[in-house]
Amino acid sequence: MNTTKDKGAPSHGTPSKTPRFHFNSAHAQRQRLLAYMRQFFQIDTLTARRDLDILMPAARVLELRRRGYQIETVWVNRPTDCGKIHRVGLYVLKPEVNHAHP
Repeated sequence: MNTTKDKGAPSHGTPSKTPRFHFNSAHAQRQRLLAYMRQFFQIDTLTARRDLDILMPAARVLELRRRGYQIETVWVNRPTDCGKIHRVGLYVLKPEVNHAHP
C-alpha cells in the first residue's frame, strides 16, 4: 500500500540533483529556457534536458523563434553523463529588442 501523497513515480530514496519544477507545461518550459538563455546567452540540448527538465529543447526553441526571439543553432559535440560524445544543438540567444511574452 502506498501511503505517500504522491501517486506518481516511485521514489528511489536518493534526492535529485536538479531542482523540481511544479509546472511543466510548454509555456513553463519556454519561460525556464528563456530565463536561462537571458542569463547565460546559450544552452545546449543536454543541459536543457538535465538542468531545466526540458525533454524536447528543439521544440521549445522553435516556439520561441515563432514568438520573435532570435536564436541561432550551432552544432557541437558534447559528452553525455555516461561519457559518450553526441552531436547536439547549442542554442544561442541573439541580443533582444522588444518581444511578446513567452
